Amino acid sequence: MRTLAVALVAFAALTACSSGDEPSKAPSSSKPSEAPKPSANAASLDPCKLLPAAAVSKALFLDNLQAVAGPVQDNAANGGKARSCEYQLNGKAAGALAVTRYEGRQAKPADMVASIKKAKAGAQDVAGFPDGAVYYVDEQKTATLASAELVSGTPVLINYTGPAKMTPEQMAPLVKTALDAS
Repeated sequence: MRTLAVALVAFAALTACSSGDEPSKAPSSSKPSEAPKPSANAASLDPCKLLPAAAVSKALFLDNLQAVAGPVQDNAANGGKARSCEYQLNGKAAGALAVTRYEGRQAKPADMVASIKKAKAGAQDVAGFPDGAVYYVDEQKTATLASAELVSGTPVLINYTGPAKMTPEQMAPLVKTALDAS
């Protein structure tokens, strides 16, 4: 699953700000959900700190999950700087959280989510996220829930990927926890 998590992080980074469906370059609106968070620094977002292993353990009903930092996935073509955290039980992956920052871009979080939805067949909207969220199961039989926000004026995409049997209801609290901590 580690290879799969890396692939999904890379896909999310490419999809959210691809040159074909590039999110709007217009300045973001003044909605509270898109306002920069003064106490946060987009460059310092650590997925393992945004979503502690204990929160994932609770959501998956698994004891003793360990959070392990994943590989760095930067994409010079779209400016995405992705970091991930893999949640493991006895050395086996139980899921992963990816955080991708798009420094120097002025993409709107809702446009980033819409771009992913457009790119993934069968993707569905998930209620309860200010700028939207999307859930899908891909051809590798993994489920992903993704949302986005602005952190210190920087567009940030946050997605959790886990087994295909995970529902949006199970994943939403995990992504919300990470969004709230960012």
